[in-house]
Amino acid sequence: MVELNAMSRAELHAWLAGVLAEMFELDRASLTPQSNLYTDLDIDSIDAVDLAVKLKQLTGQGLRPEVFKSIRTLDDIVAALAAARQTV
Repeated sequence: MVELNAMSRAELHAWLAGVLAEMFELDRASLTPQSNLYTDLDIDSIDAVDLAVKLKQLTGQGLRPEVFKSIRTLDDIVAALAAARQTV
């Protein structure tokens, strides 16, 4: 399991970019904090659910549904993961 508490936001972003690149065959170098999951990366709702499941498997922490629904960019995911690690 990935230990989120030991990571800075920059490290979280780099780790997340790696996860996204692997899962969706994306160019890791093109993934920025502002990359929009839906318009820039062509991730659909089923892919987003797969991502949420993968993140829970890798971190042991799930994102609340209301948080998950509001995520649009990589930075949104990093912020949600950072907030989740503080509630554990």
